Amino acid sequence: MDRLPLDPGALTARLDRELPAEAPDGQGGASTTFQCADRLWARIEPVSARVTEVAGGNRATVTHHMWTGWRSDIVAGQRLRKASRIFIVRLVRDPDETRRFLVLDCEEQQQ
Repeated sequence: MDRLPLDPGALTARLDRELPAEAPDGQGGASTTFQCADRLWARIEPVSARVTEVAGGNRATVTHHMWTGWRSDIVAGQRLRKASRIFIVRLVRDPDETRRFLVLDCEEQQQ
């Protein structure tokens, strides 16, 4: 398999990686909060956008591919933050299986 090229100069987005943490809500349940674990450089590629009707209103969903250096501590369910933008990690994959970089399939959370 040929190795995919990745220009390190294309990793121009500085992102905070956030981990989920559950906190008791005082009523026997828990609420999920997110805490910043570290920062990483990535390339953000918008993939698709769609608008769906939810409860009588419109909801926009934008998906992205985030390219970053390979690491083993990024998993689905974590979040990436760029200023006020939040990206939910849905899938993590090594596109050419060389452990050089990762592609994160993310969905931008609309606030």
